[in-house]
Amino acid sequence: MVKANITLPNGTEITIDGTPDEVQALLGQYGRPDSGVATPKSKNKKSAKKKSAAKSGSSSEVEHSSTVDIPEIVNLVKNCDEAEEIETQILDRASQVDRVLLALYIVHEYLDNSYKLSSGDIASVTRDLGNPVSSQNASRTLTGSASKYVMADGVRKKGSKLGYKLSRRGVTYMKGVIGGKSDEK
Repeated sequence: MVKANITLPNGTEITIDGTPDEVQALLGQYGRPDSGVATPKSKNKKSAKKKSAAKSGSSSEVEHSSTVDIPEIVNLVKNCDEAEEIETQILDRASQVDRVLLALYIVHEYLDNSYKLSSGDIASVTRDLGNPVSSQNASRTLTGSASKYVMADGVRKKGSKLGYKLSRRGVTYMKGVIGGKSDEK
């Protein structure tokens, strides 16, 4: 018997047990790029148990990287109406808080606040912009000096992924920074 797991775009997980031919036929049907279903990975029973044990953690754990379009955020930073101001006021300066909040600001202003970003997502955006902030430093900044500007989707626990959005206070702060008026020292 062969076992395969399929994860649908809405997060539903399907496990298939059957002969190799049966599994291959179903994977051929659901693994097509036009079917809207992610291509599954074959797993043995031990790794499936480990995965389900790891997933049984906090309900606030969220898979962010599967829904966040990092290249879109980077392109918006480079091509939005405020691109020149963002470059001079944020990217050309050394403020880690401003660089961490920039991705959240772009999601808020240009993507209708449709994503929650994890510290890893923010690290990817800053790396692609050429001003990298590591995931650990982004996490430390979000829970430290930038905590008054963001909202988290849960309580921080070691090993769990939290999604962050910019608060009203954060939007006001970032507009001030981009406009050249920073109150952060």
